[in-house]
Amino acid sequence: MTTTTAAPTPDKLTSKGQATRARILEQAAELIYTKGVHATNNEQLRRAAGVSGSQLNHYFPNKESLVLAVIAWQADRVLTFHRSEQFARFDNLDALREWADFYVGYERSYQEGCSLGSLASEIIKTDLDVHEQLAAAFDQWRNIFRDGLQRMQRLGRLSADADPTQLANLLLAAYQGGMLLAQVARNIAPLKDALQAAIDYVQTFATSPDAGVLQAR
Repeated sequence: MTTTTAAPTPDKLTSKGQATRARILEQAAELIYTKGVHATNNEQLRRAAGVSGSQLNHYFPNKESLVLAVIAWQADRVLTFHRSEQFARFDNLDALREWADFYVGYERSYQEGCSLGSLASEIIKTDLDVHEQLAAAFDQWRNIFRDGLQRMQRLGRLSADADPTQLANLLLAAYQGGMLLAQVARNIAPLKDALQAAIDYVQTFATSPDAGVLQAR
């Protein structure tokens, strides 16, 4: 699909315009999650977001521009959460365990699933030219883990034999696969087991029993 009209970027919008755009994206993400990309149309989105057709066309001239923006919006939410101080940049095993405990302890995890993963499962079924942006979002997510594991190596908490990229892929795959199985079973156990097994494997590369424990910096 070729874009004939460029969508306005958020930094060029007024505060009111940014709020309207965010509302459209939030509703679009929800509709895509529940109905799929093809079954989501402008009329549904206009009603859900409370905007006119001209407003919707102003912010998102076509479906591709809308889906690209939804990917960026969902990715930003996920990445911002994972970059928060709550997880201490993932440079110790305790931070990885706290990350796993958050999702295992969140009672609606298996009902809501992964917002970005669910979006991806819908978008990859389409012929929209957005796969590169979707892959980039997951690359950024994986790299948060990879960067943390690399810091663990530099701090001497993880042996030189560890492959941070491989371990980062394992952590992300354990989360995505475990979350899907948890949704199917409507039970958090598959996610808990998958994350625990992945973190236990990372721990096999720890240089000492307490090497991956959070220490004062």
